[in-house]
Amino acid sequence: MGVAFRLPKCCTEKKGIKMSKFKELINGDQPVLVDFYADWCGPCKAQTPILSEVAKAVEGKAKIIKIDVDKNQAAAAQYGVQSIPTLLLFKNGEVVWRNVGVAQKPQLLQAITSNV
Repeated sequence: MGVAFRLPKCCTEKKGIKMSKFKELINGDQPVLVDFYADWCGPCKAQTPILSEVAKAVEGKAKIIKIDVDKNQAAAAQYGVQSIPTLLLFKNGEVVWRNVGVAQKPQLLQAITSNV
């Protein structure tokens, strides 16, 4: 996948994430920013380095994971993802912030820090 920041193993496996593991992650103690993307998506590729910078800035305060919509259609459908990239911020299992399209670093940091 070529992502510069560390992701949970479940999110980098070729077969995709299991819904049980996804639910475990989003229901954890820390906020979780989920990037719904596809390998063929140009804007998704532009989002990756921004997420890498954000991941460094929020390390220990929030988790960032990537979900490939082509391999995880159930998760994308469950959260109404119709365009990519779509970013969802979860806190205590609930979506507290949503963005469709490329989000810039200040916007992402604001969303995450206001929900830590």
